[in-house]
Amino acid sequence: MVNLVSRTGRHLQRYEKGYRLVVGCIPYRYKKSQEPTSVEELEVLVISAQNGQGMLFPKGGWENDECMEEAAKRETEEEAGVIGVVQEKLGPWHYKSKRSCIMHESYMFPLLVQKELDCWPEKNIRKRRWVSINEAREVCHNWWMREALEELLTKSKSPSTKLGNLEQMQQLLVN
Repeated sequence: MVNLVSRTGRHLQRYEKGYRLVVGCIPYRYKKSQEPTSVEELEVLVISAQNGQGMLFPKGGWENDECMEEAAKRETEEEAGVIGVVQEKLGPWHYKSKRSCIMHESYMFPLLVQKELDCWPEKNIRKRRWVSINEAREVCHNWWMREALEELLTKSKSPSTKLGNLEQMQQLLVN
C-alpha cells in the first residue's frame, strides 16, 4: 500500500553546520536492445521540477525520524513513483538553494527500480521519463546531479561495486 500524501514542511528536516541535508536517488534499469547480439543498456529515470522548468532526479529533505537511505527511498517514491533497491551512497555535494540563501549538503543513491507505481503522491505535479545516460546529461539542470550521475557511472565500472550487470543485480534482488 502506497501512502498517497507527500511529507511537507521543514520542521522535521535535518540541518548540520548550517547546511540543510538533502538526499535522493538516481533510479535506473537495464533495457534490452532490439538487436539480439547487443548488451544491456542502462536507463535512468528523470522527473520534472515542481516549477516545470527542467528535469532532475528525485530528492528532498532528510528528516529526523529516518535514516539516510529511508529518506532517499521515500523521496523517490513520493516524487517519481518508483520502488527499488538502494545501493552505495554517492556524494556529498554542496550547493546554494535557488529560492533562498540556504546551503545544502546532498547525497544521492543509485536505485535499481523493481516497481513503477501507477499512482504516487506527486503524480499530478511531476512528469517522469526514462532516458539514456547521454540524454540525462543534457536534460538534468542541476550540476551536482550530473556529477552524481558521473560518479554512479564510474562506480558501475569498478569490479567491487554493487552496480553491475543485469545478472549481478538479479542476484542481489534474490538475496
